[in-house]
Amino acid sequence: MDKELEHSFVKLLEEHQNIVHKVCRLYTNNQDAHNDLFQEITIQLWKAYPKFRGDAKFSTWMYRVGLNTAITLYRKSKRRIDTQEFDTVQFKIKSEEYDDTEEQQLKLLYNAVYQLNDIEKALVFLFLEDKNYKEISETLGISEVNARVKMNRVKTKLKTILNP
Repeated sequence: MDKELEHSFVKLLEEHQNIVHKVCRLYTNNQDAHNDLFQEITIQLWKAYPKFRGDAKFSTWMYRVGLNTAITLYRKSKRRIDTQEFDTVQFKIKSEEYDDTEEQQLKLLYNAVYQLNDIEKALVFLFLEDKNYKEISETLGISEVNARVKMNRVKTKLKTILNP
């Protein structure tokens, strides 16, 4: 192995590892599954890194590899990844006058997102990461127009789920 290539990969992975963690959070709900998916995405990133040409930003390329790896593993398993109910997560909060409105909204959002298909989840994830439609289209390998159309459909779908 080329030590310089390995060093640059490790450096970039360390700088952008939160991207991989966010993808793992989207497709898993327990630490073991998260760790397994993180490892698999890292392996796929390392295998693909020598072919990374730099046409897109490293982070965009990383999103694409991470999402494709998660979706591929999900489809291979042909079963839904067991998820932990949001209610079972205990929060340790010092303030006694805590407003849990945001937590409740996040719970509703996660429950709604879990009902979406793989591509829709990825679209919502990238949208919530403040990616523009050009970056979303590059990451998902679809046209910018298609990304906009799909996002509008997902927004409508989420509104239906959240407001039955």
